[in-house]
Formats: sequence, C-alpha cells, structure tokens
Amino acid sequence: MIFTKEWLHAAFVRAAKSVAQTAVGLIPAAASISQIDWKTILSCSLLSGLVSLLTSLAGLPEVPDRGEK
Repeated sequence: MIFTKEWLHAAFVRAAKSVAQTAVGLIPAAASISQIDWKTILSCSLLSGLVSLLTSLAGLPEVPDRGEK
C-alpha cells in the first residue's frame, strides 16, 4: 500500500492542501499586507505539509489496502 503511485499521489495532494490551508489561515493574522511575515507563513506552511506526509504513513482512506481491492 505505501509508496505505490496511487498512495504517493493521494499523500502529496493532501500535503498540498495542508500547505495552502495553513498559509491562508495565517495571512489574516497581520493587520495589513505589508506587515505579513512571509518567512513565518512559508515555514509554518511547509511544516504542515511535512506533518501531513508523515501522518499519511499511518494510512490514507482514499487508498484502499491491497486486501480490499
């Protein structure tokens, strides 16, 4: 199950969504666009993507186990 083409695709789609959601969630924390700390947003967003990939190692509901096919 892990590291098949289907699993990698599903895991990276989840990670990309996590990165985008984190970035969008952090941007309104600044009072204006010039006050946004882009380094913090980038680092937090990338960390959320990494955590998402690591969590995907436990299993993805989108990808059935080999025994379930």
